[in-house]
Order: sequence, then C-alpha cells, then structure tokens
Amino acid sequence: MQNPSGVDRILEGGKLFLIAGPCAIESEKICHAVASRLKDLSQSYDIPVIFKASYAKANRLSGESFAGHGIEFGLKILKDIRSQYGFPILTDVHETTEIPVVAAVVDVLQIPAFLSRQTELVRQAAATGKWVNIKKGQFLSPDDMDKVAGKARSGKVMLTERGSSFGYHNLVVDFRSLIIMRRFGFPIIFDTTHSLQLPGGGGAYSSGQPEFIIPFARAAVAIGINGLYVETHPEPSQALSDAAAMLPLDEMEKLISEILKIHQVVGRP
Repeated sequence: MQNPSGVDRILEGGKLFLIAGPCAIESEKICHAVASRLKDLSQSYDIPVIFKASYAKANRLSGESFAGHGIEFGLKILKDIRSQYGFPILTDVHETTEIPVVAAVVDVLQIPAFLSRQTELVRQAAATGKWVNIKKGQFLSPDDMDKVAGKARSGKVMLTERGSSFGYHNLVVDFRSLIIMRRFGFPIIFDTTHSLQLPGGGGAYSSGQPEFIIPFARAAVAIGINGLYVETHPEPSQALSDAAAMLPLDEMEKLISEILKIHQVVGRP
C-alpha cells in the first residue's frame, strides 16, 4: 500500500533524516515555532524531517507531572502542522483504543519504550498500515528487538535506540546496539535526547545531560543510522515535559550541520 504521507519516500531516499519536535504538545504556539524553524532548516540543509510531539505523556513518575492536554487538542495541532508545513507526523500511542483515531491523523505510530513488549499494541498499530516506530525498552537488549518487530506483521517498522537502564537514575548507550538492530533489516533511529535522560534524577521528574546531545548524535551517525531523533524546544528550561533533556531550538542548526558532514563521509548504512 502506497503511503501518501511521504514517509516511504523519506526512508527510500537514502538521506539521513530527522524525527524532531517538542516532547509534549504544550501549546499551538510552541509547536508552530518549532515546526517553522525545522521547515527552514530542512530546506536549507536538504534534510527530511518527520515532526514529532506527544498529545499525552502516559509514563510519568509523579502524578503531578504534566501529562498533556488530551488527545483531541493534540491531534488538532498535529493535523494543522502536517497541513501547513508538509511534514509527516509521528506521535505515541499508549492503548489499543487510541490507535484508530490517531492513525487517521498521523503518519507514524510510535510505541513508547516502556510499552515495547505490549504485543497487542504493536500488532494493532501495524494493522493500520502505518509505519510503526518501536522504541527499545530501557530493559531490553538489542537482540530482543527482532522478536518485538516480528509482531508487526506489516513489516513497516523502525527501531529506535534510547539508552539502557544503568543502576538508578541513569542510562547508558551501548552503541553496538545500532549495529545489532541494523542486521534485522529495519530502519534504525538513534534518540539522542532520551538517551541522555536521568530518569527520576530530578526527584519527582527526570533530569538530563543535554550538553552531550550533539556529541552523541555525531557518534551515532558515524556508526551508521537512518535517522536521528531529537526533541527540541525554544526554551527547554521552561518546558512542561523533559525540560532537562531537550536541545534548545537555536542549537538545531549546529547539530544538523555537524551530523551531515559526518554522514557525507560514512554514507548510507
């Protein structure tokens, strides 16, 4: 089935691409500010972009943490972004009941890392015919992801590395996982922002180490990936979700410039 969204063209084009946007849909203003800047950078650097943002943040340490403004509010904004800027859209699904309404609006359904072993969630997401981005659980080995991806019988799967639990309040990235998962034949994405979270490191919320976002992105591109996943925000310190782990929007051009230089040398994986 041909995908009119352009995701197929992005994946078949051989270019390094970005999955980028704010962590959560906080407001229409923030989403449009990020999308507008990403559009300019996409055109200037000839790098494809899939826009991402979450209408709900279901995995929260504290019940007081921001969890989104709801599916109706979020999908309306994502639909507007898709229409105005021409980006394919990616967002998370958390329950099978969400899948039909979300699939009607977006181009890529994302299975969050904590839900990556939920068999019916993966199967029903794939049954829509949409691309499915499965984030590797912090508790899984890269070898496990071949079995997880096998649940998506459509075969339209991307696999995303986002770090592994290392004791309490810490993640580490085993860059071998990018090579191991690549052997399964699916597009491989590296999430350079969530890999640098410190889960629960802020007490009631996650902290992070954003100073390493660009170096980790360079390393992943040098190893060989299809796409880079980056959460970005005009003012991360003021963000309602993942404030300590997003890249400032004004640093996106630096990141893109540096990774494209490396990609030009190493080429397509």
